[in-house]
Amino acid sequence: MNEFVTSEIRNHIAEITFGTPKSNALPGKILEKLAQLILKESSNLEVKAILLKSQGEKAFCAGASFDELLDINDLETSKKFFGGFSKVLHAMRTCGKIVVVRVQGKTTGGGVGIACGADYCFATRDAALALTEINLGIGPFVIGPYVERKIGKSQFAAMAIDAEFRSAVWAEQQGIYHSVSETIQDMDGKIEVFLKTLATRSQDALSLIKKVSWQETEHFDKLMPERIYMSASLLLKDSAKQNINLIKLKLKKK
Repeated sequence: MNEFVTSEIRNHIAEITFGTPKSNALPGKILEKLAQLILKESSNLEVKAILLKSQGEKAFCAGASFDELLDINDLETSKKFFGGFSKVLHAMRTCGKIVVVRVQGKTTGGGVGIACGADYCFATRDAALALTEINLGIGPFVIGPYVERKIGKSQFAAMAIDAEFRSAVWAEQQGIYHSVSETIQDMDGKIEVFLKTLATRSQDALSLIKKVSWQETEHFDKLMPERIYMSASLLLKDSAKQNINLIKLKLKKK
């Protein structure tokens, strides 16, 4: 499977799908395309909402691309990469259209940020999630404000420190997921019904609901330069590169 981002408008819903070969981990160019497509489709008067999903039936998103992280050797490139996650989340938050996210399987790191950036999120029982950045020697700083908005500072800190997986049921209890299904088929059935109903709603009302639900998050933009720098600078340390290489080797042996 090649890296891709596609978009298709059906019944007033823009379906944006991304995919990469390694558990839908996200390289910089895919992050850039995602942010651009979200903003482009949201400006379409025909579109009532956006469905954001990934390819396949296993992992939803493994966060940052390890291969790209290993290739980064200077601060500006590192800042540009982590800024890519910020752009996607900023687009989700400010686009003015309801963003629905479909989480079919496990998700880590930046993928958790995308789930938390959703206005409404569907998942399966297999969609456990974890903030695993500490294993690499960095931290979930860019996605932090979006995760904190859903689960609070204490739970965010715990996830960032222990890097352990939480179940889909836990995520639903915390308000990250709004619907959890036993199977992908069941989830997709619920999404279809939900989106058909959403397409009949008042666009003005939906836009105002979006606006109200994201009130008091305007400061996220001011936080981002420092948060991006935190991750970008830590990635350049030798220990981070060593950690990433070790994890890659473990994954190959599985």
